[in-house]
Amino acid sequence: MNDEVDKLDYIRAFIVGGCICVIGQILIDLTKITPARIMVIFVVAGVVLGMLGIYPVLVNWAGAGATVPIIGFGNVLAKGVIEDVEKKGLMGAFSGGVRAGAVGISAAVFFGYIMAIVSKPKTKSKS
Repeated sequence: MNDEVDKLDYIRAFIVGGCICVIGQILIDLTKITPARIMVIFVVAGVVLGMLGIYPVLVNWAGAGATVPIIGFGNVLAKGVIEDVEKKGLMGAFSGGVRAGAVGISAAVFFGYIMAIVSKPKTKSKS
């Protein structure tokens, strides 16, 4: 019974994470929106879906499929801001997102630095 539940968790995570990636790929392929703007759209979507109470339901259903993509980062930032505003007032709006997202931000900086050390930079050729 437990193995069946675990397999179902993997399937749910794959479906939700895959759908998020498909949406991003469609935006890249069919629009002229830059990847940086798509990333911002996903972060803002996570904030809005969290504010509406939709994203927590998705996280409970899909687990890592909803928390790992960039849209989950937006949700974490919004939750952190809300928590710190309740505790610290207006100053929490400035500190809450960074506090809540510190692990993700630190990991991105660390792994970005490692990749910068081990990679050979190339200029992008226009084709």
